[in-house]
Amino acid sequence: MRAMVMNAPGQPLSLGEVSEPEPGRGQLLLKVQACGICRTDLHVVDGDLIEPAVPLIPGHQIVGIVTRVGPAVERFSIGDRVGVPWLGKTCQSCRFCASGRENLCDAAQFTGYQRNGGFAEFAVADEQFAFAIPERYPTVQAAPLLCAGLIGYRALVMAGDVRRLGLYGFGAAGHIACQVAGHRGREVYAFTRTDDVKGQEFARKLGATWAGGSNSPAPVRLDAAIIFAPVGSLVPAALRAVDKGGTVVCAGIHMSDIPSFPYEILWGERTLRSVANLTRRDGEEFLALAPDVPVETQVNEYPLEQANQALDDLRHGRFEGAAVLVID
Repeated sequence: MRAMVMNAPGQPLSLGEVSEPEPGRGQLLLKVQACGICRTDLHVVDGDLIEPAVPLIPGHQIVGIVTRVGPAVERFSIGDRVGVPWLGKTCQSCRFCASGRENLCDAAQFTGYQRNGGFAEFAVADEQFAFAIPERYPTVQAAPLLCAGLIGYRALVMAGDVRRLGLYGFGAAGHIACQVAGHRGREVYAFTRTDDVKGQEFARKLGATWAGGSNSPAPVRLDAAIIFAPVGSLVPAALRAVDKGGTVVCAGIHMSDIPSFPYEILWGERTLRSVANLTRRDGEEFLALAPDVPVETQVNEYPLEQANQALDDLRHGRFEGAAVLVID
C-alpha cells in the first residue's frame, strides 16, 4: 500500500510502498478514506514529542471502512464506517483505567505516534478504541471530529459551566469548540494571531461574541479560557483575562515554555490546568452531541502525497479550519 512515512523526526515524510497491515485479535483493518491533520502531527513530525516509533506512519484522525476483522471482534463488521482517534490502546487495568481516567494510563499507545496511523491507504485499529461515525457527516468533514473535536470538547468540560469563555488560538479545535460553546449558550471571545483578520472574521461568523488579537486585552472579564495555541506566553495573558475563581485550560499536548508571572494573576482562586489526551467516554459523548449542535467542520483537502505541504500550511497558518488528507 502507499503510505507517507516518517523515517526520522525533523525530516519530511517520504511517500513509499509498505506492506498492508494485518489485523490481530480484537483489531479492525480499515481502508482509509480520510485522515485529519492537527498540531499533534506537527509535534510528532517536528520532533517536539520525543518517543515516536520510527519508521512511523503518522495520522490519528482516521475515517475508514472496515475491510477485514481479526479474531474476537464484536463491535464492528465488514463495511462499517469507523473513526480512529489519538488514544489507540491502554492497559485497561491500572488505577487510571479503573477510575475512568484511561487518558492518563502509563502504558497507553497513541495512533500515529507509537502505532502506525492514517497517512496511508490502510490502517489497523483496536475495535475498543474506535467509534462509529454519525451518519450526518460526510467522510472528509468527519475526520476533524476525531481529535480537534474531541480535545475541544474535553477542554470545554474542564473549563466548566461558564458564561464568558475565551479561546486562544482558533484553528481546527477552536472552530469546533466555538460552535459547541455557542450551542450551550456561552459567550465566546476568540483570540487569534494579531494580524489574522480573516481568522477573526471566521470566529465571528461561527458565533463568537468578540474576536481580536492575542495581544489585545479581553473586552470583559472572562469566567474561563482555553489555550489551543502551543504558545507558553499565552498562559499569563489568559490568567490576566479571567476573573477571580476562573479557570485557564491548556489544551495542547505540547507548549513552549511558560514565562514566569506574578502570583497576583493566579491568586483569587484561579485555576490553571492541562488536558491530556481523551477517553472513550469523551468520544461517545461528543459524537452523540455533534449532530445536535450541529458542528460544521471547515476542511481544506489534500491528496495523500501532499501531506508535507499540508503540514507546512498548518505550521504557518495558511488556512482556516482543519486540514484533511483524502486517500483515493
